[in-house]
Amino acid sequence: MQRHPFYGLGLAALGALVLTPDTLLMRLSGMEGLSMLTWRGLALGATFWAIFLLTTRGPRNLRLLLTRPGLTVIACQSANAALFSLGIAVAPVAVVLLAVATMPVCAALLSRLLYGEPTSRATWITMGAVLLGIGLAVSGKGDLAASPGTLVGALCGFGVALTLGLSFVTLRHAPALPLMPAMGTGALISGLCGLALVPAGALTEGHVLPILATGAVILPVSFFCLSSASRHTAAANVSLLMLLETVLGPVWVWAFLGEAPSPRMLLGGALVVISLALYIVTTRRRAPRPARVPASANYPVSEARGAEGAEPPLS
Repeated sequence: MQRHPFYGLGLAALGALVLTPDTLLMRLSGMEGLSMLTWRGLALGATFWAIFLLTTRGPRNLRLLLTRPGLTVIACQSANAALFSLGIAVAPVAVVLLAVATMPVCAALLSRLLYGEPTSRATWITMGAVLLGIGLAVSGKGDLAASPGTLVGALCGFGVALTLGLSFVTLRHAPALPLMPAMGTGALISGLCGLALVPAGALTEGHVLPILATGAVILPVSFFCLSSASRHTAAANVSLLMLLETVLGPVWVWAFLGEAPSPRMLLGGALVVISLALYIVTTRRRAPRPARVPASANYPVSEARGAEGAEPPLS
């Protein structure tokens, strides 16, 4: 039976919601950027590989990691982890998050450029509303002034948006590529690079438990859901829903650390959440019902399933 088109959106929403406490746990760890990169990368990579080796039976298709899609996903996973840590270390968080918010546009453009995949009118409208909301949310912090650090942070954030968008697009069009080994390998590479660069003794400064929770629980669950969702809905949709972390992450910090968001942040966050909720509801209502395939059908399975991951027409 073909997957319902809403399945990919629901999976992406779950992954995005699981990711929202990540910023809080990073703050609670009290670690520097390279230390966090090392712990998160090594924990995430080890978790993905352990789960894969313990649960996978039969052929594991590991040779696909050396194909173009496999190497692309590995490189994207390593690059986005490193760029995000560097951006946060040298620039205001608001600048980095605003640049990362371009991810849905990057994913949509990459999908069209590389694979000719169309993006619906509803998706473009939602992108505009979400970018407006995030811009409004961060504009009240007063730390967007131009400086060399701000420019580097913005470039790093845009690099994160570009690499994550490319990863989602690649996974959507490479259904045979094993998710966990590809993402786990990329995470291990980023963690080992951080380990090589971190100053001696810095790894034990701060609180290790919160950062291990992000690397061993939060990131594996969220990235697996988000990456799996990219195989059932357009990469632009996954990128849109991932921006929930941008607006809901500060709410966790507010609840546990008492850092109250500004009125503009609350208003912008509300606009993002409402826009995404309306988009999901609209998609669910307009999605066609999945067709059941008779067991006696004597045509190829690929034809019976159809375009399983295709985005429903919303124009």
